[in-house]
Amino acid sequence: MNNKKTHIYFVPGLAADKEIFENISLPENLYTLHIISWLIPSKKETIAQYAKRMAGFVTEKNAVLVGVSFGGVVAQEMNSFLKLKKLIIISSIKTKHELPTKFKIAKNLRFYKLIPTRLFLTSKNYSRFALGPISKKKFKLYQDYLHIRDKRYLDWAIKNMLCWNQENPLPGVYHIHGDSDPVFPIKNIDNAIKIAGGSHIMLLTKGSLVSREIVNIISHN
Repeated sequence: MNNKKTHIYFVPGLAADKEIFENISLPENLYTLHIISWLIPSKKETIAQYAKRMAGFVTEKNAVLVGVSFGGVVAQEMNSFLKLKKLIIISSIKTKHELPTKFKIAKNLRFYKLIPTRLFLTSKNYSRFALGPISKKKFKLYQDYLHIRDKRYLDWAIKNMLCWNQENPLPGVYHIHGDSDPVFPIKNIDNAIKIAGGSHIMLLTKGSLVSREIVNIISHN
C-alpha cells in the first residue's frame, strides 16, 4: 500500500497571497499543501521567464499545480518547466479567446499603460471594471485579500493578463469555474467543471465545493 502524500502547489490570484486559500480544505493524510508567493518581476521579464522562476518553487516530483485567476495563467506557463501529475486552473482562462470583450478592448487600447495600476486595489470604480457590479461587502472582502502592492508587479501582472497570447488549451489541463463569474463569464469558457453560483472569489465563498472538485480531479487517473 502506497501511503505517500501528493504534494499540491497553489498559485494565488493577481496581487493575492496565501490567505486566499484559507477556505480550501483537503484531507491532511493524503495531501501536503504549498503556497507559492508572487515574485517581483525584473524589468522587461517575459511571462515565460517569470514562470521558469516560479517553477523553481515546485521541488516535489509528480506534484499537482493549481492556479487561480491570473495565477492560473502563470501556472499554465510554469507547466512547460515541470513534469506534473495534474494541472488545475480555477476562475481563470485557458486561451486568449476566453477573455471577455472588455479585456480585449483594454488590451487593444493599451489601457494598462494609461491608468495608475494601484487604483485596481483601492478604487471601487476600477474594481467594478474588473469584477463587475460589486457590493460594499464584497469589495471589502476583495480588498482584504490583496496584499501585493508593488507597482512593478502590478503593472507587469495586469499587462500580462490582458496580453496573454495562448492560442490553444494545454492538453490535460483541468478547469474549475463558477457559472456566475463576472470577470471571466462562463459563456466564454469551454470545457470547465462548473460551480453553481460561483463568482470570481468562489475560493472564499464556496471553498468546500472547490475543495471537493480538486480532490475529484486528483483522485481520478
